[in-house]
Amino acid sequence: REQGCAQIAKARGNVPGVTGLASLPPPLQIAAHPTPARTASAVAQMVQQGMGCAPVAVARVSHPPEEVAPTMLADLHTHSTASDGLYAPAHLVEMAHAAGLTVMALTDHDSTEGVAEAQATGTRLGIEVIPGVEINTELSNGDGEAHVLGYFLRWHETAFQDELRRRRTEREARGRQMVEQLRAVGLPITWEQVLRHADGAVGRPHVAAALVEVGAATSVADAFDRYVGRGKPGYVARTPFTPSQAIALIRSAGGVAALAHPAGIPDLPHRLNELVAAGLGGLETYYGPYDDGTVERLRKLAEQHGLIPTGGSDYHGPNIHPTPLGGQPPLPEAALAALRHAAATMPHP
Repeated sequence: REQGCAQIAKARGNVPGVTGLASLPPPLQIAAHPTPARTASAVAQMVQQGMGCAPVAVARVSHPPEEVAPTMLADLHTHSTASDGLYAPAHLVEMAHAAGLTVMALTDHDSTEGVAEAQATGTRLGIEVIPGVEINTELSNGDGEAHVLGYFLRWHETAFQDELRRRRTEREARGRQMVEQLRAVGLPITWEQVLRHADGAVGRPHVAAALVEVGAATSVADAFDRYVGRGKPGYVARTPFTPSQAIALIRSAGGVAALAHPAGIPDLPHRLNELVAAGLGGLETYYGPYDDGTVERLRKLAEQHGLIPTGGSDYHGPNIHPTPLGGQPPLPEAALAALRHAAATMPHP
């Protein structure tokens, strides 16, 4: 703790972000994004609160008010052990609290099983936990995947939960097939090893973790690159489920649907026309590793299509995604307000 506080004090003069905090352990490993909205003062204060450090003087940078829209410490894209994250829902919320977040959304793949636990912890710590989900879909013409996030869900709805359970059952069958294919090429992996890494919905990260466990890969990323990524020996295609189907499912539970990490989707402007017609409400603009140019391009696309620009880290745990919890470009307050309004005015099926 003393060493960490010393690092904060040493890094406090770095503006616009505190880059000297990268060596801190999670959940205090906060990477400041190079934008005027996240100053050294803000980041240092977040970490100090999490570590109980004594206050330190931090250099501030002045910006004309018109240059920076009001932002908030929110992360609307996180994963727990209810799907393929490394931390239990309660622990994830505790980490968010330590990182200074005031709002987070739990968006596990095909699951809301962690929402109740996360919200109970959020109530105790004073963090709003938005009930969410992430649904993986397949693009037409073999153009790869597109993920759809859902926010402010009426997640107890029976039909909605029935469909999520069906998708999780399908995930398990797909995982078993992956193991069989990997064993067929000589890798000593078992289904029981995969299950040890999965507390909730089974996914490729759990198969990848089992490959690391048996020494077949050096990391989860390495396992994806060599064994379970698209076109690799252990890859098994999903049963087709389109982005429009995912949007309909989310809306059936009163949720607002947003297209996740969209920058790499082929022909995105054209696809957005189709998805907006299907009921898409948001575009993940302030996403973990996106640079300022990508954020601005997506912000303009969102504006052109009447979509809410959402944002989040896609945090799963260390060494899975590059962005720490809450480390994405800051989310404008107006975006979260627009999400709330859209959810509140969503017609009940």
